[in-house]
This record gives sequence, structure tokens and C-alpha cells, in this order.
Amino acid sequence: MIVWVNGAFGSGKSTLVEELRPRWPQALVYDPEMTGFVLRKIVEVPTGDFQDLRLWRRQVAELAVGLVEEYRRPVLVPMALVDPGYVGEIFGALKDAGIDVHHFFLQVPREVLEKRIDGRVFFPDDPEREQAVRRWAKGRIEPCLAGAATLPGGTVFLDGELTPRELADRVLARVGAGEGR
Repeated sequence: MIVWVNGAFGSGKSTLVEELRPRWPQALVYDPEMTGFVLRKIVEVPTGDFQDLRLWRRQVAELAVGLVEEYRRPVLVPMALVDPGYVGEIFGALKDAGIDVHHFFLQVPREVLEKRIDGRVFFPDDPEREQAVRRWAKGRIEPCLAGAATLPGGTVFLDGELTPRELADRVLARVGAGEGR
């Protein structure tokens, strides 16, 4: 099983997965962003967004399938993914492999997302790069919020302003996993 935690930058995807980890110790965590970072070291990313690389999408699906098949453990995936074509490509590959995907989207108002992004430190020793990352993250908010309306049926929308513990309770109850199960 894969539990895909989706949402805009600053919505709390990684925080939710960090809350789930100790409560669901058998689950593995796979962050597809790492795959993107590796690809950036190898090839040019003309658009600046590694999700636009077909190879990234293929590798994300193949590694997720491999983790489930090889280790027979649930996999938690914190990753913003809202382009309908990319969602279809990745989730389609997971479905074709017979993997059960539980898809959650954290809904958070734009103002809250911007405040959370402004409160994060990405590159403390490089103010120019810090601002560039913040601008990029904020620039992705609108497409992410708009893309939420195109997500596949079965996506569970959660109030991203709930506490991480409350969100984790909802996820664990929905997938029938975690503490004492």
C-alpha cells in the first residue's frame, strides 16, 4: 500500500509523514523530491521543475512499486503532485502494478501557505537563494490549489490546519493502520 500525502508547499505534507512514522513504524518513507534532486545533478531540467521530466515520473512510479514489492511494507509518500497528466501517469503505473494507493490532499488557505513558507529557512547562509526558493514555492501555490479540483476520485481532502496528530489520526483510521493495528 502507498499513502500519498499531497498538497501545496507549506501545507504540512512532511510534518504529517513525520507524525505518522512513530505511529506506523513498519511504514517506509519515500520522498520523490530526492529522485528529482538526483536527476538535477545528472541532466538539465529546462523548466526548472523536475516533475516535467518524463524520467522523473517513471522513476517515481518504479521506485514506489519496487519498495512495496521488495519490502512488503506500506510506503508513505509526501509529494505535491497536481498536474492531471502527471497524476494519471504515476498513479496509473501504481494501479497497473496492483498497488493500493490511498491519496490524501491537505487543503490550506493561500494566506496560511504563504505565512508558513515565509517562516521556513531553506538556505540560511545564502539569502539570495533563500529568496529564490521562497518565490518559487509561493509561485507554485496557485497551480497546486487549482489542480486540487482535478485530482482523481477517491482523493481524501483533509483540513491542513488541523494539528499533525489530528491529521495522522484521520489518515491511520482511513487506511486501517498504525498503533495497535
